[in-house]
Amino acid sequence: MTNPVALVTGASRGIGKACAVHLAMAGFDVAITARTVREGEERDHSSTVHKSDTRPLPGSLSSTAELIEANGGRSLVLAADLLDRAAMGAAAATVLERWGRVDALVNNGRYIGPGHMDRFLETPLDLLDKHIEANVMAPLVLARLVLPQMIERGRGLIADVTSSVAWVDPPAPAGAGGWGLGYAMSKGAIHRFAGVLHQEIKGTGVAVVNVDPGFVATERMAVDMGEFGFDATKAAPPDAIGAAVAWLATSPDTVSLSGTTVLAQQLTWDQKLLPGWSGPVPNPV
Repeated sequence: MTNPVALVTGASRGIGKACAVHLAMAGFDVAITARTVREGEERDHSSTVHKSDTRPLPGSLSSTAELIEANGGRSLVLAADLLDRAAMGAAAATVLERWGRVDALVNNGRYIGPGHMDRFLETPLDLLDKHIEANVMAPLVLARLVLPQMIERGRGLIADVTSSVAWVDPPAPAGAGGWGLGYAMSKGAIHRFAGVLHQEIKGTGVAVVNVDPGFVATERMAVDMGEFGFDATKAAPPDAIGAAVAWLATSPDTVSLSGTTVLAQQLTWDQKLLPGWSGPVPNPV
């Protein structure tokens, strides 16, 4: 029997990596995209226009692929930048060509670069364009390509990793415990996708959900975000989100959640998906 197939963006580290591994543990073959293919590559992960940061971060598609295979799944590494619309389309087309299907699309990747932690008057408008392209248009490109075959088979999941910045005002300005406009408005835009698409696909067996991860201790959070007022030591592990996404991709109850926002940490806690975890952590906002 053919294994179900997942496509996960931003899977070189953090939440995307955890989702890919937990999906493999749940029996999926997993295609993964990100910019970093091998450990030690330098990529721009600056949060502000005031300081460039290209230090290598822990994690890579190659390392995630090894974990997928160690947990029983096939892996397919597809280097792609969310800002390159053609590359995103090619990634989805490659998965469909090689594996014939996508059963779960996890739109986890987001724009990484300056403008994330900059205030409005200090943010070049082209950086706001990049937030929209990466955080909104890239997920829509992928959804348009994988959705028809999901509908044809009568089942599937599109999970968009959202953020409470989509509906909660920051407690302080960007750089002092808050966040930039590009991040908030782009997350707000993609957050509306699930509710709208749900109305169009009701009854097909396909579910589209927002996944709110809450405060999560990713590698980038630990390296970059302390100076902006975020303490990664008080955050939940990425596995708490990966376990929730795997549950959503396999549970018959997920269709009833279509069009809604799922609190991933709470779902993992309620379903007892991560033994030994102490439970959801408060969101710092």
